Amino acid sequence: MANPSIKAEIVKQLDYLPNELQRHVLEFVRALSRPKGVPGKQLLHFAGTIGADDLQAMTRAIEAECERVDWNEW
Repeated sequence: MANPSIKAEIVKQLDYLPNELQRHVLEFVRALSRPKGVPGKQLLHFAGTIGADDLQAMTRAIEAECERVDWNEW
């Protein structure tokens, strides 16, 4: 939901722009509202492509190295 004061300010500023720049603003706003990335459905063909040995190696690496705090890192 748009903040009414922000929306009003945007509309006010648009009045100062020529039509061509208003079109640019519209394109920009539309681009901001598009979802990023690809739909999960397009990634389904990758399911099952990582071998079991590789998955186990990844699991071991994650369990060994992730979620650990290195107090001397900073």
